Amino acid sequence: MVSRIRLFSLVFFCAISVIAQELSPNPEDPANDAEQPEATLKTVAPDLLHQQIRIWTLPAAVVTGHHVLPTVAVLGVTGGLIAADPTTGKFFRRHEDTFEGFSSHFPESVGTTGSLLTPAAFYLTGLIRKDRYMQSTGLFAAEAWVSAEIPNVVLRNAFRRKRPLDFEPNGTFRDTWFKTHGSPFAANGGFPSSHTATVVAVATVVSRRYGKRHKWVPFLAYGLASTIAFSRATTGNHFLSDIFLGGAIGYSVGRFVVLRD
Repeated sequence: MVSRIRLFSLVFFCAISVIAQELSPNPEDPANDAEQPEATLKTVAPDLLHQQIRIWTLPAAVVTGHHVLPTVAVLGVTGGLIAADPTTGKFFRRHEDTFEGFSSHFPESVGTTGSLLTPAAFYLTGLIRKDRYMQSTGLFAAEAWVSAEIPNVVLRNAFRRKRPLDFEPNGTFRDTWFKTHGSPFAANGGFPSSHTATVVAVATVVSRRYGKRHKWVPFLAYGLASTIAFSRATTGNHFLSDIFLGGAIGYSVGRFVVLRD
């Protein structure tokens, strides 16, 4: 397994580096969004602090009338999926053999490794090419990863939700909340999906930074993120509501918090 992860990491890093080579060749290219702020190593720590403040003060902003519609929409869809989770969770558990080929290619390490290597590949490729825009994209992607992971760890520890894997295929898949135990740093709960949040956050940064000039970038970025997100259901690690809320958090953090779009 370790050798397989190392091989995947090497191949993935090389692939992202090659893709980065095909993106904007000039940090001063007018096709880049000049209005977007740029990141440097010196700004990462202050930016992360500011981003967490914006994330945790969101409830206050909603109370004062800001972001009400998208917040209600996300909570409404999440609530509907939670109601359907006993049915959908049982479906994926009962059909594990059907998805075995797909799931075997997307273990937990794939999502983590891919979402971490993407920022590194962009930053290092930009560093080698002296492309400041690309370096900044890598730093923004790293910020998005961290900014999405922190609230997910807190929420998973707060809700301590069971995962589909915790049930037998013929189980009820009900009474899932406040049931897991263990170290707070392990974040054993399943709500929301951390892997989905981080991969979507990184995909959102790359898509927003390069999608206007290269129309294929969002399809590739969100396609990979969606594949990893779906694998969280087929492997029994998460209910669909976990995945949806994780994706919503990742998208919001990447676009509105990190890029301040």
